[in-house]
Amino acid sequence: MNAEVNWEQLQSNHKKITNIVVANRFSAIEAASFPAQFKKICTHNNKPYKIILDFSKTKFIDSSGIGALVKSIKLANEYGIKLLVSKTSDQVYAVLKMTGLEQILVSKHQEIQSDKLSLPETHPSVHSKSKRIIDIVGSIVGLFITSILLIPIAIAIKIESSGPLVFSQTRLGWLGSPFKIYKFRTMSTDAEARKHEIKNEANGPIFKSSFDPRITRVGHFLRRTSLDELPQFWNVLQGSMSLVGTRPPTPDEIEQYNIPHWQRLDVKPGITGEWQVNGRSCIKNFEDIIQLDLDYQRKWNLLYDIKLILKTVIVIFSKDSGAI
Repeated sequence: MNAEVNWEQLQSNHKKITNIVVANRFSAIEAASFPAQFKKICTHNNKPYKIILDFSKTKFIDSSGIGALVKSIKLANEYGIKLLVSKTSDQVYAVLKMTGLEQILVSKHQEIQSDKLSLPETHPSVHSKSKRIIDIVGSIVGLFITSILLIPIAIAIKIESSGPLVFSQTRLGWLGSPFKIYKFRTMSTDAEARKHEIKNEANGPIFKSSFDPRITRVGHFLRRTSLDELPQFWNVLQGSMSLVGTRPPTPDEIEQYNIPHWQRLDVKPGITGEWQVNGRSCIKNFEDIIQLDLDYQRKWNLLYDIKLILKTVIVIFSKDSGAI
């Protein structure tokens, strides 16, 4: 494994261009030190006006690599340096396109026109056909249950407060790809605008509050019973989520991630997971959530998914159940 980064200085019209040849694997080990090396270039007395990331040798990139790129983009913007990528393989370009980074890093003449770009196998669960079949069957059953409960839930929400029935929010999924997550609305319509008024009781880039006045009375019931999450079965059917996986973060949370934290995005996010059956809202330390997510990746198999689904049902019907 080549973990070295080759830094080359080029001169063009008296303006310095730094060419960075990225390693053949751009994952946890290589990505961990990349932002620090990148910052050294940005803060050098004779800093370049442009940095080019040469991916000609890179055959694999995972969520840690994406995290390193995101931090590099921020650094380049902070120091007024233009950042581009060049010579991307089909696989690297596919990941950049899926995460939306190709719009920032890839110039138009570099774009690869292909409808069959392959994506990396960051974790066996992502490309497991058996897991996908379970997701499809489970989501269809879940949507059937949702259709039965839809009318009483809608009436309860509308009677208490005006506003949309379903709340949607941008979350980040596999490899940091953005998607819209759907839930039954449990808060007042001005909840996002009032977020700064609520004290965050969590440690790290997550938001937790044991007493949140933005949550409606119906919302408390929906969260306690996890009925608010029923619309997420549509996310599962679409493929942006799985029945079992990691907790999907918000873009604001990702902004505060260190490179090792990005490893939790090597799998698809799930409606349930380790955090759901091991404390849910009681877990207020971000590092504990990371550990649970990484434990899931290490332990994963189809039987383990089924066990977590059964445990989730038990947790939902216990008196100590709480919203994630």
